[in-house]
Amino acid sequence: MIAHIVKPGHKTRGVLNYLYGPGRANEHTDPHLVASWDDFVPDPGRNPGATLAQLADVLDLRVKQAGPKAPKNHVWHCSIRAAPEDRHLADDEWATIARRVLDATGIAPAGDPDACRWIAVRHADDHIHIVATKVRGDLRPPRNWNDFLRADKELVAIEKEYELRQVPRGDRTAAKRPTRAEQEKAQRTGNARTSRERLRTIVRTAVSAATSTEEFFGLIEGTKALVDVQYFPSGDVRGYKVALDGDTNAQGEPVWFSGSTLAPDLSYPKIAERLAGAEATPPERPDATAWRRLAIAADRTPDRLAHSEDDAGQGHIAVLAEALDALPLAAPAGLRPQLVQAATAFERAARSRIRAHHQQAQATRRAVKAILRVPPPKDGALLAIVLDALLLAVTAAQHWHRTREHTQQAEAARQTAEHLRAAYKAAAVEPLAVIHHRGQNLAQWLLKRQVTAVRQALPDLAEQILAEPGWPALAATLSDVTTAGHDPAARLTQAARHRELDTATNLSEVLTWRLNRLPDPAVRKPAHNKAAGQVQPGSTTTPRATPPASRPRGR
Repeated sequence: MIAHIVKPGHKTRGVLNYLYGPGRANEHTDPHLVASWDDFVPDPGRNPGATLAQLADVLDLRVKQAGPKAPKNHVWHCSIRAAPEDRHLADDEWATIARRVLDATGIAPAGDPDACRWIAVRHADDHIHIVATKVRGDLRPPRNWNDFLRADKELVAIEKEYELRQVPRGDRTAAKRPTRAEQEKAQRTGNARTSRERLRTIVRTAVSAATSTEEFFGLIEGTKALVDVQYFPSGDVRGYKVALDGDTNAQGEPVWFSGSTLAPDLSYPKIAERLAGAEATPPERPDATAWRRLAIAADRTPDRLAHSEDDAGQGHIAVLAEALDALPLAAPAGLRPQLVQAATAFERAARSRIRAHHQQAQATRRAVKAILRVPPPKDGALLAIVLDALLLAVTAAQHWHRTREHTQQAEAARQTAEHLRAAYKAAAVEPLAVIHHRGQNLAQWLLKRQVTAVRQALPDLAEQILAEPGWPALAATLSDVTTAGHDPAARLTQAARHRELDTATNLSEVLTWRLNRLPDPAVRKPAHNKAAGQVQPGSTTTPRATPPASRPRGR
């Protein structure tokens, strides 16, 4: 169940007109009272002789008695909606729910003869509306501070007692939803998304790409959005607001949104904190490409989430969101729709009540920004490797949120994983086919060597891996590992130990990408001299393997 408490108003009759009327799309059916503060309250829905004017008068009686002491906006209006899959609730059940919510919020405490006057109206199967006037019998206002939180807490208990769906609760860190007026304006102008949502995407993408606050503002201006930066008298930046070019109000002025109204983590102080230290610095692995550095950084995220303090873990999740925001800019056009959906879904998972510590995630942040400064990878396998690593990281973030009872964030991460998985499957088809073809053409003696490596490294999973359709691709990858001078069994053990395999549906495919993501060790297996079979001092590569029959024999 979800409660929605609207901003207090001052027209009791206007609210009643809506509740007993046909609705905006004729969706209201059989409007009637299910409960009220008094059993003798006139009900225009059931009593032909009762009118809305009479009902408004009895609700407003104490407001008129209080005179100038009454609150200017005295109408308290709360709707309570059941989940679509919940059973049909009878009027008596809705009446009990209404009384419990009124008691919890302080509008009408149980047993208080001076409680506010109220009614509960039902005009649909799945919800009710509670309307109260905020003047008590002693002509004082009610104590209903934090009424939404208290109503929500009571609904959690009601869901359990009535065996209804237990709706995931938020922690008040979600981005503000578009208002009805914003949604209607978007429909009138032919836009699928509201200005607030479009600006949120623009700002988040700019944060993921920028290395300084100056560049951040410049990137926003480059999208043809308007930026207004506010300064302190000292000259330091105080904040900013953004607007879409051409989006104006009735006075012809731009409709501005401050960063904090777009999302809690898009305020200027939060952005400046993230960008501190993000300037270009020597990468941790200068020998690796930008995309490979991102794959390695994303691959480490699950371990960092598992072993870091909560504030550092939240920092790693924040930079994971930046990676997802940046990816649509650098990925092929065919993958962008799914990647945009993944980034949009993960926006809710990027924040929680835990304050993020960003410094420990700066290496990953620099890797994210680096991919936007180089051409997209021509190697489709590298993009698939990055997507596979990000998918694992998002799954780890889902687990991290779930163990901390961040239900909305965990659900957002789950949805993100679905979109990422679809993008990964599309990206991996061609490179996997190429690797698979190479594996099918391996020499039999080399294929047997890879079979031995699998059975040595993963004895319990070997037969399953060897029977999978993806085995040739893994065999080709293990052959590359051997050619690069590594022990295939050791690298396979390292890849398997790096993450659990119990939930993988295709072990060979998972291991293929993990082997490609493993960073090279500082010292590789030494190479032999082609002619004399002697080890070359300082050599870090091995010549292409030759069949056992043609190798020089040792003494």
